[in-house]
Amino acid sequence: MPATPQTAEHKRLLEDRQRTANWKRWGPYLSERQWATVREDYSANSDVWRSFPHEHARSRAYRWGEDGLLGITDRQCRVCFALALWNHRDPILKERLFGLTGPEGNHGEDVKELYYYLDSTPTHSYMKALYKYPQCEFPYAQLVSENSRRGLKATEYDLADTGAFDEERYFDVFIEYAKATPEDIGVRVTIHNRGPEDAQIDVLPTIWFRNTWSWQKGSSKPSMSLDGDHIVIDHRGLESDLVDDLGLYRLHADAASDGTAPQWLFTENETNQTKLFGTPNVSPFTKDAFHRYVIDGDAQAVNPAQTGTKAAAYYRMTIRAGGSVTLNLRLCDASVEKRTHDVFSQRCHEADAFYRTILQSDEGHSQIQRQAHAGLLWTKQFYSYVISDWLDGDPAYPPPAESRKAGRNRNWKHLYARDILSMPDKWEYPWFAAWDTAFHMLPFAEIDPDFAKEQMLLFLREWYMHPNGQIPAYEWKFSDVNPPVHAWACWRVYKISAPAGQRDREFLERCFQKLLLNFNWWVNRKDSEGRNLFAGGFLGLDNIGIFDRSTALPDGQRLEQADGTAWMAFYALTMLNMSLELAQRPDGTVNTAYEDMASKFFEHFVQIVDAINTLGGQGLWDEEDGFYYDQILDDGKPPVPLRTRSLVGLLPLIAVELLDEKRILTLPGFKKRMDWFLAHRSDLAQYVSYCQRGGEHGHRLLAIPSRQRLTRLLAYLLDEREFMSPFGIRSLSRHHEAHPFTLHVQGEHKEVSYVPGESESYMFGGNSNWRGPVWFPTAYLIIEALERYHHFYGESFTVELPTGSGHHVTLQEAAREIARRMSRLFEPDVEGNRPCHGGDARYGKDGPWRDLLLFHEFFHADNGRGCGASHQTGWTALVARMIRKR
Repeated sequence: MPATPQTAEHKRLLEDRQRTANWKRWGPYLSERQWATVREDYSANSDVWRSFPHEHARSRAYRWGEDGLLGITDRQCRVCFALALWNHRDPILKERLFGLTGPEGNHGEDVKELYYYLDSTPTHSYMKALYKYPQCEFPYAQLVSENSRRGLKATEYDLADTGAFDEERYFDVFIEYAKATPEDIGVRVTIHNRGPEDAQIDVLPTIWFRNTWSWQKGSSKPSMSLDGDHIVIDHRGLESDLVDDLGLYRLHADAASDGTAPQWLFTENETNQTKLFGTPNVSPFTKDAFHRYVIDGDAQAVNPAQTGTKAAAYYRMTIRAGGSVTLNLRLCDASVEKRTHDVFSQRCHEADAFYRTILQSDEGHSQIQRQAHAGLLWTKQFYSYVISDWLDGDPAYPPPAESRKAGRNRNWKHLYARDILSMPDKWEYPWFAAWDTAFHMLPFAEIDPDFAKEQMLLFLREWYMHPNGQIPAYEWKFSDVNPPVHAWACWRVYKISAPAGQRDREFLERCFQKLLLNFNWWVNRKDSEGRNLFAGGFLGLDNIGIFDRSTALPDGQRLEQADGTAWMAFYALTMLNMSLELAQRPDGTVNTAYEDMASKFFEHFVQIVDAINTLGGQGLWDEEDGFYYDQILDDGKPPVPLRTRSLVGLLPLIAVELLDEKRILTLPGFKKRMDWFLAHRSDLAQYVSYCQRGGEHGHRLLAIPSRQRLTRLLAYLLDEREFMSPFGIRSLSRHHEAHPFTLHVQGEHKEVSYVPGESESYMFGGNSNWRGPVWFPTAYLIIEALERYHHFYGESFTVELPTGSGHHVTLQEAAREIARRMSRLFEPDVEGNRPCHGGDARYGKDGPWRDLLLFHEFFHADNGRGCGASHQTGWTALVARMIRKR
C-alpha cells in the first residue's frame, strides 16, 4: 500500500490499519451455505450431508454461523442482514441459495443458482452483487431428480438447463451497499422485471442475530423491537465466550420507489423443534416464521408485539414488464445522525478511482480484473469452529455420541477459529482450505496488503497450526496434507505489498519462525525412508493418481512422489530466499543467525534435488521418457514408476531460484560454506542446475532439472498434443486420451485416461478433476518459474511454441503465451461469447446477461467451459495477475 494515500479508498485502508476508523467491521462476511457443513454436524456417524440438510435450514438455528442471500454481517457475525424473496409460485421463501449435496450431484455438491459478484472495495465501502430469480416455480425437485439420474460421464444439470430463464421471465435483483461511515451503511435493492408481463414479487430485507444464546443455559439474549419507523437492534451487555458486545443499532426502511410501504415482521432466530423433532418449542415464534407467514398465510407465525431476534421489512409489489423498483434501507449505529448526501454515487466514484490505480487501462481486461477482485472480496467469510466445544457438545443439550471423540478432527482440540477468512467458494466450499488461501493472497496483496499479511500469519498462529507444526488443511479433515505453498505465498505477499526498501521485515520474520516448525513437520512425517524423496498423499491434486495417493499401499509398499519431492525442494528454496533477505539488515550489517539458516536450506535443497535426479540411479527421473514419475517401493524389488504424464511430473519445474552474486558477497559466512559445498559436491552438476554461474545478470541458478532435462520437460509442456491447451496447461497430458495408463494394484485393474472436463471418477467425491482440465494455481507457479529461468538464461534459451511448429520463443515469451491463453477464458470473441460460459449464447448478447462473469474452480481443457465450483474466485482471481503478465 502506498505510503501516501492516493484515493479515498486508500485513505480508508490506512485508517483501518492505524485503527482510527473500523472500516472493515462490516462486510460480506455472511456465508452462503451454513447447512451441511462439518461444523453443524453432530451426528454419531459424521454424516455431514444428511444431518443438517437444506430442508432444515429455514427452521433450525445454526450453532457456528449463519447464511443468507448476498448479505452482510459484522466481523463476529453478531448481526446479519440479507434478502429474502418470493415470486408467488415457489414452495419455499428464498432466504438462501439452493444446491445439491455431495451424494445428490452427479459431480458432487453444486449450487444451483445464478448470482454474480460485481464490485467491492477492500474496506467494503462499496459493494454490488446480482441475483437472478426465476418467475416460475423454482425447480427444486427437477434439479435433484435429473442430477441423480445422470452419471459421471454426463455434464451437470443446472438451473439454466431447466428453462427457468426462458423468455426472460425472471427478476434481476441487484443489491448495493455503501458506507457513509464505518457504522452507517446504506443498502439499495433494485429489482428489474426482465419478463414480457407484469409480475408479483415479495421482498423481505431481513436482519437477525446469530443465535449465541441457545447453547449455554442462562445465556443473555439480544433483542430487536420497533420504534416508530425503524427497528432498534440492541446487542449491549452480551459479552461472552462466543461474542463481544456490539452495541445499539438501527435499521431504517423507506417506502419503495413505486410507493409501497413496508410491513415490519418479527420472530425469534430459534429452532422450530415441534416441526423438526416433535418436541415443544421454547417460543411460538421460530426461525421459519416469515416462510410460514408469507407462503402459508399463517398470521400467528409472527410476533404481534413486534419484538424478537429476527425482523424483516416486508414489501409486496407488482413490477410492470420491463420495469424496476428500488428499495432503500439504512443500517447504522444508534448515535449516527440523519444522512443527507448521496453516499452511493460518491462511493461508486471512489471505487472507480481506486481501481484505476491497479487495473489495466483497456476496458475489456480491466472489467475482467475488477470482477475477479470483486469475487475475491465477496468471498471473505466469518468462520467459527472451536474443536473442543464441538466434540464435547453444548451444556444446554444432551451430550453427542461418544463415537465422535474418536472421529473427525479429534486430534485438533487446540484449534479455535473465530475469524474473517478468505473462502474458496462461500457455497460449495464454505470453509478455508490452506493451499487455496495461499494463492488467494497474491491478488489480495495488490488491493489490501494488510489483509493478505494477516491471513498468512493467522494460519501460523498457535490456535490454528498444530503443536507438531502441521498447518490445518480444511474442516473435512484437518490432518490431510495440502501442498506446502504457505512459505511461497508469504514471500510473494512480502514482495508484492511494497517496493524494495519499504517492505515489512517484521511480517517476514514472524512467518519464517513459524514456517520452520512446518518445514520440519514435513521432513519428519513425509520422508519415511530419510532419502529426501517425499510422499504426502493426494497433495491437493485429488484424483490425478491412478489410485488415491492418500491411502496406504498393501504389504508395506511405499509411494515416493515427484510432486511431493518437488514441493519440498520449492519449500527449501523459498526458505533460503527468506533467510538471505533477513540475513541482510537494513543498516548493512549481517544477521549471522539467518545466514546460518540460509546455509541450512541451501544444502537441504541440494540434497533433495540430488535425490529426485540420481538416487538409486536416476531418482524419479525417467531417462527414456524424459519425465519425472511417482514410483512404488517394495523391499527387495526394483521401483515401479507410475508412468502418467501429469502435473505431478511437471511440478519439478517450479523449484528454481536465482542467487544474486552481489548479495552472496555481502554474506561471508554463507559464501564460505557454499564455496566449500560446491567444491566437495561437484558431482551434482551433470543432472542438476546447481549453482551454475552466468546468465545475463551474473546470478547463480538453483533448479531441479539440468538444462538438458529442462528442455525435454518443456517439449512436453508446450506440446498441444500433450499439455498445452488453447486455454492454458492441462493437468494430464492429452496423450492419455488414446493411451490410458493402466496398472493392477490392490487386486484391481486401475486406469487413468485424459478427461478434459468434469471427473469420471468418484475419487474425492467426484466434484474436482485433475485428469485433464486447466487449473489456475499450478499454471501460475509454472508461469513464474519460466520467468525465473528466463531471467537466468535470457535470449540464449529458446523453445518451440507450440512444440513441433518450428516457431521459437524465449522462456519469457512462453510464460506470456500461457498467461494469454489462460486470460482468454474470460475474453469475449467478436460475437461477445466467452469460453468460460460454455457456449451459453445469452452472455454474448447485449442486455442483462452481457459482461457477467463466473470464476470457476477449473476449466474444460479443450473448449474452456467453466467446471466445478462456480464462484471459486479465490485462486481463479489469479487471472487478474496473468492479465498483467501478458
